[in-house]
Amino acid sequence: MILKMSAAVLICLLLTWILWRKTKDRKMTIALKIGIGVIFGLFSVLSTHFGIDHYAMIVNVRDLGPMTAGLFFHPVSGIIAGIIGGVERYIAGTRFDIGAFTTVACSYTTIFAGFFAAFLNKIIFRGARPSVTYAFFMGAVIEVFHMYAIFVTHSEDMSFAFNIVRTCALPMILFSGIGLGLAAFLCNGGIKAWRNPFKRLPASKSPVLRSFHFWLFFVMAAVFLISFNFYYALQTRSARQRAHTQMEIAESQVTYNYNMFREKGIDLSDMSYHVEQDGLYIIFDKKGNVLSGIEGDPDSIKPFFDAAKDAKQGKYFTFKGWTEKWLARTRKLSRGEMLLVCIPYDGIFSDRNIRSYETLFSDLLIFAIIFMLVSFLVQRSVINNLEKVNMSLNKITEGDLEEKIDVYTSKEFTSLSNDINETVDVLKSYINAAEKRIEEELLLARTIQESALPKTFNLNNPAFELYATMDPARNVGGDFYDFFFVTAETLVLVIADVSGKGIPASLFMMRSKTALYGLADTGRDPAWIFEKANEELCTGNDANMFVTVWMGLVDLKTGKVRCVNAGHEYPTVSHNGGDYAVFKEKHGPPLGVMDGLVFREYEIGLSPGDCLFLYTDGVPEAVNNDEEQYGTERMLAVLNSEKDSSMQDVLLAVKSDIDSFAGEADQFDDITMLGFRYNG
Repeated sequence: MILKMSAAVLICLLLTWILWRKTKDRKMTIALKIGIGVIFGLFSVLSTHFGIDHYAMIVNVRDLGPMTAGLFFHPVSGIIAGIIGGVERYIAGTRFDIGAFTTVACSYTTIFAGFFAAFLNKIIFRGARPSVTYAFFMGAVIEVFHMYAIFVTHSEDMSFAFNIVRTCALPMILFSGIGLGLAAFLCNGGIKAWRNPFKRLPASKSPVLRSFHFWLFFVMAAVFLISFNFYYALQTRSARQRAHTQMEIAESQVTYNYNMFREKGIDLSDMSYHVEQDGLYIIFDKKGNVLSGIEGDPDSIKPFFDAAKDAKQGKYFTFKGWTEKWLARTRKLSRGEMLLVCIPYDGIFSDRNIRSYETLFSDLLIFAIIFMLVSFLVQRSVINNLEKVNMSLNKITEGDLEEKIDVYTSKEFTSLSNDINETVDVLKSYINAAEKRIEEELLLARTIQESALPKTFNLNNPAFELYATMDPARNVGGDFYDFFFVTAETLVLVIADVSGKGIPASLFMMRSKTALYGLADTGRDPAWIFEKANEELCTGNDANMFVTVWMGLVDLKTGKVRCVNAGHEYPTVSHNGGDYAVFKEKHGPPLGVMDGLVFREYEIGLSPGDCLFLYTDGVPEAVNNDEEQYGTERMLAVLNSEKDSSMQDVLLAVKSDIDSFAGEADQFDDITMLGFRYNG
């Protein structure tokens, strides 16, 4: 039996594995649904004809076909497989007398298995694959239904139905459950995806539904076991009481007949009496010879006499005879003769066993139905709504404060949804107020920062023309420019870009500007100024910020510019009214990177009419929606198109061209420019 059943399960698993690999990434067309249903239906047919014929029933795993098709492929496939297997089972039983006694129960169960699998797939699991544990449970449940159906359809011959069920129930339940569980194991990814369902998880990682299933199963199983054991004990007691009553009646009646036969002189061998529940009576003489009751080999009857002669009159006792266990009692008769009345235990408890099996299967079905129904209702009423709430909360925590929770399926969830929505609204009001306050503070900071930059460009000096702009990417920025006289004939030009953006950059910018201004005011050469400024900026620079700086000291008499570049963009120069070109000269590292840096000075010679254009990296690195950079070439093109314009017009033209290029793309870096024309 085990080999045949195992082989059938392996065939089903092989079909499942092949079809699953072929169809898991394909759309389930009508033809595919029907094809899978037919394949598993044929498996059910083969399972019927190659099953084990036992007591007018075929022991098989026929129901595994429609259950596998419906649970792991498509509801329609399960229904088709169930109809094919069930109809063929009915024909085999009625036309060919194969498992004829259980034809109706078996065929109806197989058809029901297809619809049951479709229901589970569509309603309970909603198209998802069940776990190994649930699959085993479902496979076992369908065979429990199968066994119960045999009792229901053979209420007129419960004893024969009981003998069939007692023999076939365990192997069919186990093999169907194991087969469906292994199918789930294959379809869920095999050993790589295996998760021990009995492994205890920390409370923080254990799903609510898993904990609920565990306690629901535990409580229901406990109630079921207590109820069944109570019922079983009650039936056992009732069976014993009925047996006692039958034996007392039989003892009284046989004694009455015995006395009557003796008075009339009738031979006791002609006396007869039927003891209920397959029981019997025997009248022995002193030597153990049978005077009435049964006939048979003396050796086979000897255990009955031995048990009777050693027993106390009127007391119940048990003994073993004819390989059976008997309940008996004795009575002394006249002439030293003895009456033994006994009933086999199988006869006493046959009704109890039948009823217990029937109750066991009905209770298991009720257990399964209640478990699935309660689980479904909890999933639908609680878990699904909690998932909706969590999805909305995830959006809210990710910053989408416009998300609304609208789970209004019950009073509790309505209250929860409203409370969360109200909390988010209050949070939004606080955020708006905080943003407004921060915006006001940033506006003030921007005002302070802008006030630190020189805004008077008309210095009433005919020797030069000057203009500068600074457009921060945020309310405050890290770029800055500066210009100031250190002597009557020496003008200092500075443009710088601090690492980072926002308030930290603006604070470091103010520190850098102050350091450069104070050191330049000493009248020392620019290289010395940068070296000392670097030392100051490295001190207490826990944030590891730095600043790129270009500084030029312009001699307004000669036009000579003494320059130092600390990692900044190269300046562009226009000579004699010609095109602007990048003036490349090796520069040093940014200020604030490390102590002890040495900087090198270089010169740019300007003649009357020559122009100098300084800028930060926010100009060439401005991007558009296609993430294309503005670039130095575009900048030079605009400069050259405006080389005869005033420096103010030149800078405004460059900014306008950058804005046109960037379009709707956000400005991600500060844009600072400084233009200088030397008039001589």
